[in-house]
Amino acid sequence: MRYIIVIGSIISGIGKGITSASIGLLLQSMGHVVTMIKIDPYLNVDAGLLSPYEHGECFVLSDGGECDLDLGNYERSLDIELTHEHNITTGRIYQSVIEKERRGDYLGVTVQIVPHITDEIISHISRVSKIPVNGNSPDICIIEVGGTVGDIEALPFIEALQQMKSQTSDDEFCFVQVTMAISNPELKTKPIQHNIAILRSRGISPDILVIRAKEEIPKEIKQKLHRLCQIKESNIISNHDVPTIYHVSEIFNEQNIVRCISDKLNLEYITDPYIMSNKDDIIWHHRRLNILPKIIIGIVGKYTNISKSPDTYLSLVRAIEHASFHNDIHVNVEFIDSETVDTGELSHYNGFIIPGGFGSRGIEGKLLIAKYAREHRVPILGICLGMQIMAVDCFNNAYLDRKGYSSEWCDQTFNDNIEYIINILPDQTGIKGGTMRLGNYTTKLIESKVKGLYCSDTIVERHRHRYEVNNKYISDIEDTGFHFVGKSKSENGSDLMEIAELENHPFYIGCQYHPEFKSRPMRPHPLFIGLLKACQ
Repeated sequence: MRYIIVIGSIISGIGKGITSASIGLLLQSMGHVVTMIKIDPYLNVDAGLLSPYEHGECFVLSDGGECDLDLGNYERSLDIELTHEHNITTGRIYQSVIEKERRGDYLGVTVQIVPHITDEIISHISRVSKIPVNGNSPDICIIEVGGTVGDIEALPFIEALQQMKSQTSDDEFCFVQVTMAISNPELKTKPIQHNIAILRSRGISPDILVIRAKEEIPKEIKQKLHRLCQIKESNIISNHDVPTIYHVSEIFNEQNIVRCISDKLNLEYITDPYIMSNKDDIIWHHRRLNILPKIIIGIVGKYTNISKSPDTYLSLVRAIEHASFHNDIHVNVEFIDSETVDTGELSHYNGFIIPGGFGSRGIEGKLLIAKYAREHRVPILGICLGMQIMAVDCFNNAYLDRKGYSSEWCDQTFNDNIEYIINILPDQTGIKGGTMRLGNYTTKLIESKVKGLYCSDTIVERHRHRYEVNNKYISDIEDTGFHFVGKSKSENGSDLMEIAELENHPFYIGCQYHPEFKSRPMRPHPLFIGLLKACQ
């Protein structure tokens, strides 16, 4: 096993995830089997209860793991499936150590950060790095360490990685430090020098330096860093602004980053490793955006303040991008705050998406969008809560006298005397944290527009929800023309409504699962392909 460790410095959010994924893609194109691990030093066990404003979206894996959004970057870039164990948190490590201590595994020894926490980290990394990826045994493991060099919570992980390195031969570890060039107004290197010094004080010297900047890093800056930081000039990589994330691996390849890694890890080097099929089509697509047909998709959510977190709906935006490549169309994504919907402005949009969410805030705005799309025959895709919104919209339209008790997520008191058309799953009342219906479930499809999009009668999709359509109201809802065309089975054997479509409408489809998590650049998801086609 060869390990590539990607560590950040100066500020967080400078692109360690895209850097890691781009390196992984290049090595994968050389024929290596690459696996990925994300270390998040926060004390949370997983990302399930983190604010989307603070950390961006919670990405859901096929095994139900609620994890950092960078695992989505890894899965999309490398077209692989990872597990919840590939996202290591401080909370998960400490939880494991404390459970062992309570069982008496340490036999009365005083439990300490070193060696017990660091040993647990090393053991976890060593085990998880060997988990097969798409049925193949990995030979390279890329580990991204969240946060920045010097963060107190990251110190046990840095120490563990340093220990791993000291116990192996020199060609088994390659450290990549991702940093940022600050302009004032000329480029300043002092912050980079200080952060390299901090990392070295932890016993680790970076082998490769990746520098984020608006413009390409000049040769004289690379020469200066080479002299002052003792890093080969050829190993200083410019990660300057490019039109899309799909260009990052291209600029890395132009700077021979794979040769640098291959030299350090004693790998056989292929002259031109970047052989990803159809990749050029993606870049060519972006070069032609100004001449392609253009549509506008409105994402109707309550986490739409992009200045606070541009990654709240990251997988959704990527899935739209993937479908736009397939349909050869220019898509502009705009966010609509579900708490301030102005129906007079909705004619601006060619289609809508109502994504998942929790709580009653913004529900009325989402219902307004669903009603507008239904009445004006505008294509719309509802995801998770979005499908429930569409069911409530159709129900309310048909049964005006029954609006007052249509949905349990609008009544957090869980009134036992009221029946709701959307109600909480039986085992979900009053509990939180990794307990929702999570991960892959199989759905059977009947003849429908949806089945035509999937070209299959059985699908497997990823879930993250604790509410469902109440089976007592299925016939009432379907009488409105909103038909449930895909169902799965719950643990007690009852039917769960997974996907529905409105008859005599161009595209009014809702799904209980999250299709955005399975979309890939070369394999866009059928529902997003169908939505964009309906919008043209």
